[in-house]
Amino acid sequence: MDETLLEKREAGRLWEVTAWAVFLEELKKVSCLAMPVAAMAVLLYLQEVVSLMMAGHLGELALSGVAISTSFCNVTGFSLLMGFSSGLETLCGQAYGAKQYQKVGTYTYCAIISILPICIPVCLVWIFMDKLLVLIGQDPQIAMVACKYATWLIPALFAYAILQSQIRFFLCQSMILPMMFITLATLVFHIPVCWVLVFKTRLGNSGAALAIGLSYWFNVILLGLYMRYSSSCERTRVLVVKDVFSSVKEFFRFGVPSAVMVCLEWWSFEILILLSGLLPNSKLETSVLSVCFTTTSVHFYIPYGISAAASTRVSNELGAGKPQAAQTASFVVMVVTLAESVLASTILFCCRYVFGYAFSNEKEVIDNVTKLVPLCCLSIIMDSLHAGLAGIVRGIGWQHIGAYANLGAYYLVGIPTGILCGFVLELRGSGLWLGMLAGSTVEGILLTPVAVFTNWKKQATLAKERIFEGTY
Repeated sequence: MDETLLEKREAGRLWEVTAWAVFLEELKKVSCLAMPVAAMAVLLYLQEVVSLMMAGHLGELALSGVAISTSFCNVTGFSLLMGFSSGLETLCGQAYGAKQYQKVGTYTYCAIISILPICIPVCLVWIFMDKLLVLIGQDPQIAMVACKYATWLIPALFAYAILQSQIRFFLCQSMILPMMFITLATLVFHIPVCWVLVFKTRLGNSGAALAIGLSYWFNVILLGLYMRYSSSCERTRVLVVKDVFSSVKEFFRFGVPSAVMVCLEWWSFEILILLSGLLPNSKLETSVLSVCFTTTSVHFYIPYGISAAASTRVSNELGAGKPQAAQTASFVVMVVTLAESVLASTILFCCRYVFGYAFSNEKEVIDNVTKLVPLCCLSIIMDSLHAGLAGIVRGIGWQHIGAYANLGAYYLVGIPTGILCGFVLELRGSGLWLGMLAGSTVEGILLTPVAVFTNWKKQATLAKERIFEGTY
């Protein structure tokens, strides 16, 4: 009896040691993916910031026009392309995990030829942006500057379509460092080019838009050269034209819900900023919300990296037919996400009384930022959690579930709650933020069962069928 009990205890200790070792190994893999992806995303975003900063030195009108144009172009174009390309996180990730390396290249080329035509109607919207902005009440002068900037930004749109597909190609293979260094080289290229085009030519703020386009194409070319000549891409860069065109339907099956999933969330935050302009004392409320929105947006690059790591690890393991490993990856992702978001929000909460001074010297703005910081901290936690969950959803291939969750969370709960609290209950900026926090919370509640109750064995089987038999 004693020997049997001793054996059970030893077996229990062995299981604990093994489980801990597996957790640490997966934690290492997730971290090695998440950190460089977050860094790469920041470097890519800084190109946009550099152009905005240089255009700002041309005057208040130029800054206002470029800022509005950037927001409009992000909503109507760049978010759409990013969403469509996210479908590759399922297809390429599972194909790579299943060692169907040729299909990784096939899906990537398919995505490029499928997304590029989408840019054409977007270009038409940008060309007539001034009329749309005036229609919704924007100052005609600012609208004209914004439209001119957007027109010069059109080359960047086509480059972005290719760039986002390339990023997923490398991401599914966990080849993050080459992308990060190439994006850094692109930023180094962008700064002097932008300066020359803005200040040393007659282009002015249009030069800032052209610089973004040149930099995106520079990034695309460098990634293309690496893809073409690197031995690490030898198995996945193979081009079979027949397979590329036959995969279009399969790509859109995941690309369309991915685009809906990304855009619905992105647009909801833009609506928040627009609604703040309708509040009493809108200048103050918009300033306060902009400070908090900027803060959460900058932090979001960390959960974005974790989300990308989640989709890569889950899709790779499902494609490889390893459901237990996929489940472990999802568990590690949620633990890392929760730990990081709690730490970040705790730091922000402790600094709430001095945080506003980083953005303004106006006491009224600082005081209102201090009051809004607790809600901001909760938003950081909830936004991070649903970013991690969204990565798991993309890894599995359940983008349609994510799209429905975003629609219900933000447009049936978040925005109506924000309008109710902000305008009816007169909580103003805090009320609008409460609405978006409610939306984030509901989305987290809706997506949590995905990570908790997923039948991983079944999903691994479906992934195998999708890759090897072409079933869905």
